[in-house]
Amino acid sequence: MPRGRYALHDPHDHTPLGVEQFHCAPGHAGWRYVSQLSSPSGERTGSVDLTIDALGRPLRLELQTADWRVRGAALDGVTWVRTDASGAHATEGNVAAHTFTGTSPAFLVAAARLLRLTPGTGPTRLRLVALTAPVLAPRTLDQSWAPLKSEAHATDNGPLTVETYQVSDADTGEVQTVHLAGDVVLSAPGIELEDLDTPPSTFPL
Repeated sequence: MPRGRYALHDPHDHTPLGVEQFHCAPGHAGWRYVSQLSSPSGERTGSVDLTIDALGRPLRLELQTADWRVRGAALDGVTWVRTDASGAHATEGNVAAHTFTGTSPAFLVAAARLLRLTPGTGPTRLRLVALTAPVLAPRTLDQSWAPLKSEAHATDNGPLTVETYQVSDADTGEVQTVHLAGDVVLSAPGIELEDLDTPPSTFPL
């Protein structure tokens, strides 16, 4: 069960946004990721709890910030309920999309698992519902994912396979490079893996 810490920053000007302490593991349902987020000063700012099934579809998502909470799942596309901290105000939504996305590295792992791309595969488009802190207001967007390469690196715990993807925003044309090893993001725009207690888990074929 990998446990570690990601540093999050603005991908454009590198302003620190906070820290995400996480643990994750494959299981009988698929894969689960749980994390706590804190500000650069150490104040707790939210949490992420995501479970995907064996095909990469979101079985259960719960995001929480100081003022908002979203619960979602794959149901006739993706469905969610967004409430304020008091629980007095709730809005529901449903769109024809593949999965969710946001600033947490968990969403990159989930998208890659959903697509299961291999080098040589052409770009594949994903429709996503983006939920961004602090307000977690849903926004639908399209991305194009293309696998660039897969490389095995020698480590003390055996070979570590690193998958590299090119991710493009369909609206802005912005291109990003994402490096994954199993269920851990090694690097991506706005994300830096600072600490990892145990090696990444690998997904079954």
